[in-house]
Amino acid sequence: MRMDRNQSLTAEDLVNRLSKTELARIFREYGEEPFAERIAAAIVERRKRKRISSTRELAEIVEKVVRRKGRIHPATRVFMALRIAVNEELEELRSALPMAISLLKSGRICVLSYHSLEDRIVKDCFRKRKDELNILTPKPLRPSREEVSINPSARSARLRAAERR
Repeated sequence: MRMDRNQSLTAEDLVNRLSKTELARIFREYGEEPFAERIAAAIVERRKRKRISSTRELAEIVEKVVRRKGRIHPATRVFMALRIAVNEELEELRSALPMAISLLKSGRICVLSYHSLEDRIVKDCFRKRKDELNILTPKPLRPSREEVSINPSARSARLRAAERR
């Protein structure tokens, strides 16, 4: 889950070291997981007996707590939350986006996000800099049904664009 393999912090470290409260916070805030507390409690209980060392083990723990609804695996939000936490993705976006805007002398900036938390950061950044930017997408553009049928990974994509005034 690390974007940088040289980084020492791993998702396995988080799962095996963080408190129940901190795990639940990560799952709730980054994964928007409604069962964050129950999942965190199950993880802490399981690791008392044995270190959690594989994604399969973690997925099985989550599956026992959360029933599958639809096509998306119950552990998807948990894995996403761990990936966001390990890579500090939201913090990176918060720092990179203003820098990118400041480098833009003229032209447009387009940002593609795949998570509502990322989209909110982009929206807020554009709005805070509305004196410098003309927001081209007051609401994010979403893929059509046809595009999603061709490219299922596009289903959660949101595009926002702005141009330098």
